[in-house]
Amino acid sequence: MISGRSTRRALIAVTATVLLSSVPAFNQSKKKPQATSGAPLQRPVLWRDPGVVEKLDFVNGPGGTKHIPRPPFTFVEEDTGGTNPKIKITDASGRSWGVKWGSEVHGEVFASRLIWAAGYHLEPSYFVQSGKIIGAKRLSRAKKYVESDGSFTNARFELKEKGVSKATDKESWRWDRNPFVGTRELNGLKVMIMLTSNWDPKDQTDSQSNTAIYTKRNTGEVTYVMSDWGATMGKWGGVLSREKWDCDGFASQTKKFVTGVDGGMVKFGYEGKKQNEIKEGIRVSDVKWLLAYVGRLTDEQIRAGLKASGGTPNEVDCFTTALRDRINQLRSTAR
Repeated sequence: MISGRSTRRALIAVTATVLLSSVPAFNQSKKKPQATSGAPLQRPVLWRDPGVVEKLDFVNGPGGTKHIPRPPFTFVEEDTGGTNPKIKITDASGRSWGVKWGSEVHGEVFASRLIWAAGYHLEPSYFVQSGKIIGAKRLSRAKKYVESDGSFTNARFELKEKGVSKATDKESWRWDRNPFVGTRELNGLKVMIMLTSNWDPKDQTDSQSNTAIYTKRNTGEVTYVMSDWGATMGKWGGVLSREKWDCDGFASQTKKFVTGVDGGMVKFGYEGKKQNEIKEGIRVSDVKWLLAYVGRLTDEQIRAGLKASGGTPNEVDCFTTALRDRINQLRSTAR
């Protein structure tokens, strides 16, 4: 015979179970990307083999000729995020693009080729020297770069991938806490940040993050990404000294790119945001692994990428020489 007390305890336990099961898992959804199509989430990835690096197309980059932005371009809306003027448009093929102007244009397009060749994911981008955007009206920050008839010059077009959910800012990831801490893949990405003098690798701990998590909704594929490479190809350093797309500054700091090797760890002269997280803990073996890809780049590819990014003849010569010097410094540590 079951007592009244036992019956009451059983009812309380059942009630609590029902209530708890009905509470949405808000905390969990903030911490982990969710596949919205019912596809199970896959193990996160940071890096993929880029293939035959020395044959990669540095003119068109990761988007190739297939995704070159094609006019006419049609205005959608102005993007007020970030620090540089941006708008959203569609092209003749119905693809969506983020168009940016300002100091980050050339460096971001060129850096995307280097990062892609190293095996890391980012959205395809192109330098568009001139064009016209239909319906570009009532602009604020972008008004400086778009004429009344919609014409523009010197823009970065970044493809907005379809079917991808993006966890950004506070829902992104941080350099010292992620599934890849201590791996050669993460350390290789850090070396690429320093190679391009990217002084702005903000993460989840900042008000705006340059890290992100991309999830393909139809497959559940999860990719950890460093999503913004605009603060590159200039001088690393603090607020008063850092620059973007400045080859004189880039070349002047190249001599202290690699500063030595100590106990199997490579030392770098890099200065910027998150500098301790970025430059500490890089092993000689990590550099050797990365060179199996980046070390195969040719000067012809680098020059083609710089020219396709809007570089002048002098900038093409200057950056090519400095980058080759930096790659050779990495090579000297891995012998």
